[in-house]
Amino acid sequence: MTALTDDERRRGVAIAEHVLQGFEAYRKRFREITRGAEARFEAAAWADGQAASMARIESYAKAVGRVVSDLRLAGQPSLTLWRAARDAYPALCEGRGDRELAETFFNSIYCRLWDHEAVLDDNLFVHSVAPPAAADPADCPTRSYDATGPGGWAAICDQLLTDYAFAAPWEHRARDAAYLARAIDEAFGGKAPTADGCRLTLLVPVFFRNKGAYLVGELHGAGAKHPVAIAIMNNEAGALVVDAMLTAENDLSMVFSFTRSYFLVDTPNPAALVAYLHTLLPGKPIHELYTAIGFYRHGKTEFYRDFLDHLDQSDDPFILAPGIKGMVMAVFMLPSYQTVFKIIKDRFPPQKHTSRSQVMASYELVKLHDRVGRMADTQEFTNLRLPRDRFDPELLEELLAVAAESVTLEDDAVVIHHCYTERQMTPLNLYLEEASDEDIKSALDEYGNAIRQLAAANIFPGDMLLKNFGVTRHGRVVFYDYDEISYLTEVNFREIPEPRTPEEEMAAEPWYSVGPLDVFPEEFPRFLFANPRIKRLFTQLHGEIFDAAYWRGLQASIQQGFVMDVYPYRRRHRFAERFAAATPEEA
Repeated sequence: MTALTDDERRRGVAIAEHVLQGFEAYRKRFREITRGAEARFEAAAWADGQAASMARIESYAKAVGRVVSDLRLAGQPSLTLWRAARDAYPALCEGRGDRELAETFFNSIYCRLWDHEAVLDDNLFVHSVAPPAAADPADCPTRSYDATGPGGWAAICDQLLTDYAFAAPWEHRARDAAYLARAIDEAFGGKAPTADGCRLTLLVPVFFRNKGAYLVGELHGAGAKHPVAIAIMNNEAGALVVDAMLTAENDLSMVFSFTRSYFLVDTPNPAALVAYLHTLLPGKPIHELYTAIGFYRHGKTEFYRDFLDHLDQSDDPFILAPGIKGMVMAVFMLPSYQTVFKIIKDRFPPQKHTSRSQVMASYELVKLHDRVGRMADTQEFTNLRLPRDRFDPELLEELLAVAAESVTLEDDAVVIHHCYTERQMTPLNLYLEEASDEDIKSALDEYGNAIRQLAAANIFPGDMLLKNFGVTRHGRVVFYDYDEISYLTEVNFREIPEPRTPEEEMAAEPWYSVGPLDVFPEEFPRFLFANPRIKRLFTQLHGEIFDAAYWRGLQASIQQGFVMDVYPYRRRHRFAERFAAATPEEA
């Protein structure tokens, strides 16, 4: 490599400084929006909260766009100058608590300027140069409550409700403190210990999302450690209620699920916060934790790094994903890695009234919208290079047949010009084929709940076939095929008109007009369920879904500003369910 001149170094440093200034502007905006979450929670300003979450997601692309525009206006830098900027950038980021995010921002600028070509460490930070983060108490401020203090756990729980003060009163603080103490007792199998070393430690920053605030930390005692999430709700009458306390890793994993909207939690040191969360949820990938707290672009970076490492350490081939082939997407996977890759096909069959741009817009809608725990988050990739010798011949033949515009073969690589990645799940139709009677009923109930909750969040899935829903490892049913989604309020739900003559009744084609946005829910059973037993069971559980009036009622509620309650944990964990029989004094 030719040595840089002093002028090239100086200009490279100037580019690096401008990129960092753009990143700092983004972080300032990100933290401003995040800090406003507490006031919105206290005021029960749910619509404002949804708008703020959307604005925070959009702030990244806007910040990147401004820097790219500035650099292009000054004349697109040469690759030589850009590499000088890359060499200078780490020193400029030294001492920052968010330097790993700054690297990702630098990567985003490069990818926009060079259209994701030559993604190499010479040009950007494929591998981080930031030191590994640890859950340093100095970077993750906590409050710790020692069980040996006077009054035991009941007094501790009362004190923590005082310490986490909001500008709204508690509905019944003594009751909630008693419920918390009782939940701690149950976490230890009966009676919580009060010996030395027994303590509850909670992060000072509060995690806000949708209509809840969450205190997150860990519970120590009797040689055991439990992760903790305390869920606080605003009852919309202006008072706060502790709704649940979760003390099992699986339950916390559902709270931090890849199917939910991002938390708003303020921290100057995201890496340290993620490292702490990973001690609570060691089974949760680092990239999902970054994404869960709003850094979805850095989550993509961490996913890519992890995926590259996995490719180096594995030898299984990419194969077609199991299940019925989609009409819009070609889907493949690496069996040893819990991710699917989805490529938009070149052509769609006539019954799919959509386009490539509309499909991409649908995936962007899902990114911005409240996913209510029922839609899988995705990452979008451009010019993704994968080793050609890892592709099963059948898969390669399929991709070239249906998605040749998005796939290019090179000597040693398959280049995917555009795709989405998504967490792998078991397609619901395949799950039902193998499930027990009890699991079938549970999955169908979940399927109906998923449709209902999406609808209440103003999402109409469009194609509700079983194959378009997946079952997670926690048994939740999640929607993952977004090519036909729309806002519920845009759909015209109708009853099928009564035929006026015998000829109309016997006609093969509808005797009534059907508009492009018309949907007839009474037709759902015929399209969704080939198995009469499955149809009958679902009808018993969620028969209202086949009634147009049910959907119109939801539309009316949404238009009146209703925001539904969606809890990221099972109903049995809610204190109102667990301790309903107990009076505050008995609790």
